[in-house]
Amino acid sequence: MRKRSLMAVAGVSVSVFALAACGSNSTATPAASSSSTGSTSASPTAKPKVGVILPDSASSARWETNDRPLLKAAFDAAGVDSDIQNANGDVTKFQSIADQMINEKVNVLLIVNLDSASGAAVEAKAKAAGIPTVDYDRLTLGGSSSYYVSFDNVAVGKTIGDGLVKCMQGQGHKTGAVIELDGSPTDNNATLFHQGYDTAIKAAGYTVAAEQAVPGWDNVKGGTIFENLYHAHSNIVGVASANDGLGGAAEAILARNGQAGKILVTGQDATDEGLQRVLLGTQCLSVYKAVKKEADAASQIAIALAKNDTATADGLATGSVQDSTGKRTVKSVLLVPAAIYAANVEDVIKDGYTTAAKLCTTPALQAACTKNGVS
Repeated sequence: MRKRSLMAVAGVSVSVFALAACGSNSTATPAASSSSTGSTSASPTAKPKVGVILPDSASSARWETNDRPLLKAAFDAAGVDSDIQNANGDVTKFQSIADQMINEKVNVLLIVNLDSASGAAVEAKAKAAGIPTVDYDRLTLGGSSSYYVSFDNVAVGKTIGDGLVKCMQGQGHKTGAVIELDGSPTDNNATLFHQGYDTAIKAAGYTVAAEQAVPGWDNVKGGTIFENLYHAHSNIVGVASANDGLGGAAEAILARNGQAGKILVTGQDATDEGLQRVLLGTQCLSVYKAVKKEADAASQIAIALAKNDTATADGLATGSVQDSTGKRTVKSVLLVPAAIYAANVEDVIKDGYTTAAKLCTTPALQAACTKNGVS
């Protein structure tokens, strides 16, 4: 098992009083939502403009289903133009989109990096052009972003680990071996998630039989990786899978071997598929991250910067994280995650993110929904 180190330490967290969520996996990628002629050199009557680069739609549909419309609605409401594009997991496309936005002189660039190296290169170009950048959801190590908006990602990982411990103990496994199926090795968030659940699992007295990262958060690769690990360590009592997609990939292998529900997986993003597995008892929990809160915080900072109001942006970013690669402190907004078990899946519905109709789709799921008050 390879050792991993915490590369960014979360500072002050912001409490979340209302929940939002992430959606289920998808491959559709709509075109950019809006564009504008506003620029840093535009006339006084021109609208300011924010450029947004989302990472992909394969690892999670949240980027297109949730983040894009939430960000656009916030910018529209503030009278700020936006150009929101998706890199589709392609670093070259990510850099090309950034070059286009920088050449068009957007007032602010808000990015979700694909990896820190390419993200830092984009931020350096923006800085040279006098354009402030905001890291959204993923911190760009070695970058030059002015602000960072995300969740306390160590806390996300700890929630996964604490949940798995609770479920394993509920099954009567007071000790035992666990497989850790991590997210992408180029995603700093995956490092932080691992830090959280690895610590929680070991602190509770369990051992880690094997741990491996999944390149690009690719669920197909995740399934192959887990299958190899499972056959090498079939005496495990739990799987710490870093998101719902990887949890589903692992659960499929366990089901093929007659172990679904006997060996539980974990996840995050509260996707419909993940919540269905939680209801059916094959996934211990999903961690529900308030994406609306995240999008609102990021958009408000970007709007303030676009209007040259750094005082307001600073007032919103009351936390901080350390970029160990760049040896700098980044002003941050850090939100708190929520654990979703079968008994509180209804919280996701009450928040308006998904519906009972999307979750309770089979006789078995309908029975589970009724049992857990999902309506």
